[in-house]
Amino acid sequence: MTEAKDTFLHWNYFLALEHDLDTCARFIEFAENIYNSYSIEFTHLLLASSSEIDVVAKSICALLDPTKHPERINDYRTIIVQGISGFSNEVVLIPRYNLTLTPWIDWENDSSPDWWKSYNNVKHQRDSHFEEANLKNTLNSMAALLVVVFYFYRLKLALESGTEIDGRQVNLHLQPESRLLRFPDRYYYGTLITVS
Repeated sequence: MTEAKDTFLHWNYFLALEHDLDTCARFIEFAENIYNSYSIEFTHLLLASSSEIDVVAKSICALLDPTKHPERINDYRTIIVQGISGFSNEVVLIPRYNLTLTPWIDWENDSSPDWWKSYNNVKHQRDSHFEEANLKNTLNSMAALLVVVFYFYRLKLALESGTEIDGRQVNLHLQPESRLLRFPDRYYYGTLITVS
């Protein structure tokens, strides 16, 4: 008999997209001076990651305030910023390329992130906005996805356990760890190495 257990569906999807992004790094250097480079693969990743953000952000809102039924990014912003302290200032690192991203920082000014606007432009008018499916927007969308997936599971695990969950505890559940996009070290338990 096979026993089914809850899986971390959103985490697994993030890892699949991250793998695709990592493959892109074999063909283009992730560097600020070529942030405007665009491609069909970046289009795929921007659309897929931003679409998943829409799904997960709505789920976060349902966990934070089940009485509300948000439909748009601005609705999500209101609920998430009020319910999660520091959300819009979360930093995501890409250590291999020495990049630091703050994908939700525009929420501090009550506006949608630039990468989200580009996602909508590419989704609805790809013929005239194809160049917005670029490296910068794709990296920021992927970083934003990491943030929303992390907070979704942080809230879900806290509700299930009935206690506040530390970021390091969340990342113990999100396995395997992400390889390309990472939070700062304080979100992970250190590895103890002993020499005998």
